[in-house]
Amino acid sequence: MPLELSIGQFSDKGRKPVNQDFHGAMLPKEPLSSSKGTTLAIADGISSSSVSQIASETAVTGFLQDYYSTSESWSVRSSVKNVLNATNSWLYAQTRNGPYRYDIEKGYVCTFSAIVLKSATAYVFHTGDARVYRLAKNSLEQLTEDHRVWASADHSHLSRALGMRENLEFDYKQYTLHEGDTFILVTDGVYDFCKSGVYIDAINNNSNDLDTAAKQIISHALSQGSDDNLTVQIARVDRLGNQDVQELQEQALTLPFPPTLQARTSFDGYRIIREIHHSPRSHVYLAEDEESGQQVTLKTPSVDMRDNAAYLESFLMEEWIARRVSNAHLLQALSTSRQRKYLYVTTEFVEGITLRQWMLDNPAPNIESARKILEQIARGLRAMHRQEMLHQDLRPENIMIDASGTAKIIDFGSTRVAGIAEIQTVHEQQHIRGTLQYTAPEYLLGEAGRNNSDLYSLGVIAYEMLSGRLPYGASMGRTTSRAAQQRLSYQSVLDDERTVPLWIDEALRKAVHVSPNRRYSELSEFLYDLRHPNAAFLLKDRAPLLERNPIFFWKVLSLILMFLIVILIATHPNVSHAAQTQDPIETTRCKTLSLGILK
Repeated sequence: MPLELSIGQFSDKGRKPVNQDFHGAMLPKEPLSSSKGTTLAIADGISSSSVSQIASETAVTGFLQDYYSTSESWSVRSSVKNVLNATNSWLYAQTRNGPYRYDIEKGYVCTFSAIVLKSATAYVFHTGDARVYRLAKNSLEQLTEDHRVWASADHSHLSRALGMRENLEFDYKQYTLHEGDTFILVTDGVYDFCKSGVYIDAINNNSNDLDTAAKQIISHALSQGSDDNLTVQIARVDRLGNQDVQELQEQALTLPFPPTLQARTSFDGYRIIREIHHSPRSHVYLAEDEESGQQVTLKTPSVDMRDNAAYLESFLMEEWIARRVSNAHLLQALSTSRQRKYLYVTTEFVEGITLRQWMLDNPAPNIESARKILEQIARGLRAMHRQEMLHQDLRPENIMIDASGTAKIIDFGSTRVAGIAEIQTVHEQQHIRGTLQYTAPEYLLGEAGRNNSDLYSLGVIAYEMLSGRLPYGASMGRTTSRAAQQRLSYQSVLDDERTVPLWIDEALRKAVHVSPNRRYSELSEFLYDLRHPNAAFLLKDRAPLLERNPIFFWKVLSLILMFLIVILIATHPNVSHAAQTQDPIETTRCKTLSLGILK
């Protein structure tokens, strides 16, 4: 059940010689209809410019084409923002390179309003003075604000528009959809001459032909004396779409669970070689494609989870994610022309060891070896972050080191995809399914993650590689309040057994800070500080022995005091005699002498 809409639109140059308005709509087929939604866009050129109709056409056509070229994993807001910023830069550059570079009112400038209807949400984007209305239950509501400054009662100018400035400002809002909601996009040549009843009557009287409704609205505006270009777009929600990821839901509900698999078993075009991993949630096998001979990793869900719909969706999301992010440090999904008969996923087979095993084999690695692995993991994370994906479960068990030394992130079961998270799924997504020792503290407070939440996990891994322990011990997993987290104390990686520079310890301290606002904001900053001494860190003195190793400090102090007491007794026999006779005067002298020696 995809989202069903009825759309009508019409434009007229009116009493002007040229129509500087431009409009368009895009109703894609599946899977884009579910992942990207349906779009409507309207633009209005400024009358003082002879080229603004080019700006209007460029803005609308570019938006409708480029929006659907953005990644399916991007959120609607990020996709539109990137497209509009690119369009704005092009329009602004055209003006700056033309004859009216210093007169923006004669340049490539236009207003722009767009709406994206996806699943059960409407996303509205707006700059300029076109308008977007919502009609619900015969009540008309204006959703946008006119970006216009009035110099007098009869003179005004735009305060925002596409191509007006180097940096674009636009309004963004989102609304929950209901069946019957009708959205209307109009230019000022229409709304200045039409009251709300005109829209309501035209749409109600032509509910089966919204193109005619748009024409009637424009006809009324012309009859009321409109002297500008006129454009109307109408979109009515006839039926809400499924509130989940359709393809994944279909597979989860229709494909049967695989049978028990064993070595040498032939299964759905694959020959099972051996079992790689077994857990209560899934079974992982090394298999060979019987057609191509290629070795693959085949993962099946646990039968115990067959009634957990949310788990089944996340299980299939792993393959969906692996297909959409291509990077040498991320596990890649494999495709086949055969129709799948069972519920499972296939990915490339990585022959190697987990980072956990590597750490056990290298309990005291040199810093450069650790850096190289951390930099590779970060490249994989950056590829995910560019697609607005948060891994959320980065840990040594989810990283493989192959025979060539290449590190790969291999598990996407907890990954949050912004474009999918926008869809209000019937199965509420678990907020975090990561491992507590590596989970960013904000997740434990029920807060949403951000890019430096993955950076925190990478920082913990870096700390563990260089020290063999965790920065906050086992305490972090038990802190479920902000106050408890603020009481945690970072344990310096510095000790007398490992030669780690102070500036690297400070970089680790910042990477794993309990407050995300005090961490590095970018992975590149953290990696740079792991290779280049940060001047701010160099100003700090080496941590005192009491902080680095308090037990060793007190042992040394006790030993020194014991030697002092022995020396005191040996060189001042009267101290012993005074103590035996308990002479108050001698005892006082003894204490004074002892304190002087200790000082």
